[in-house]
Order: sequence, then structure tokens, then C-alpha cells
Amino acid sequence: MKLELGHRGDYAVRAMLAVARAPAGRPMSGPAIAAQMGVPARFLPQITGALVRAGLLTSRAGRSGGYQLARPADRISILDVVEAADGAGRRQTCVLRGGPCRAQGRCDVHDVFFAAQEALLGRLREATLASVVDPP
Repeated sequence: MKLELGHRGDYAVRAMLAVARAPAGRPMSGPAIAAQMGVPARFLPQITGALVRAGLLTSRAGRSGGYQLARPADRISILDVVEAADGAGRRQTCVLRGGPCRAQGRCDVHDVFFAAQEALLGRLREATLASVVDPP
């Protein structure tokens, strides 16, 4: 079983971690984020654009510009970041068939996998940037 982020989700999480670690009040430039977190510079504008549109980052142009968190790190969940980049993480297809569950309703393992998915999403919703940048 695979549990991994797509490239966009991966880059978004890394970018948000870099910005969350930056000194308070100091914007972080795109090139600095890319260099620090190993995010390809050519993809960073797409990723940061999605994060700005989702209300997770603010951006300021100019020489002293860059990116800052739009709200405190303890109010931004990992799920917020992943969904801003990759969309909602809820599985829409049957785990057995790759399409809709049986015509009668649900496949035999539907409830088990649905509960596991909800547990994962719940954990990502509980984990904030602050909790992973500066764990207690």
C-alpha cells in the first residue's frame, strides 16, 4: 500500500515548512525557499500561487518582498497545505475495482478503507505546521 504525496503536495509542504521556520516578520524569497528545501525553482511559483490563493501564504513583491504565513503556524494544518496543492484527499473510487463500488452499494472492504482514510485525514487535520516545525 502506498501512502505518499504527489509532487505538488510534497513541494507545498516543504515550502510551508521553510516559511514557518523563517524569523517572524521576515519574508522569505522564492529562490531561498527553493534552495533551502530542494524544491525545483521552476515549480515554486505554481506551488506558492496555490498556497496564496488558499489563504495560507501572503506574498509581497519587490526587493524586500517574499512569502510569509498568512496566519500563525499553529492555525495551519498539514491537511490545509496538502489540499491547497493537491485538492481534497478523499478517495472517490473503490479500492478493489478502481471504479465505483458494486451496484448494490458498497464493496466488502468499503467501510474499513473509508474509516482508515478518515483517520489519516483526521491526523493530518490535527497536525499543524507549528507541531512539526517545533514539536513539543
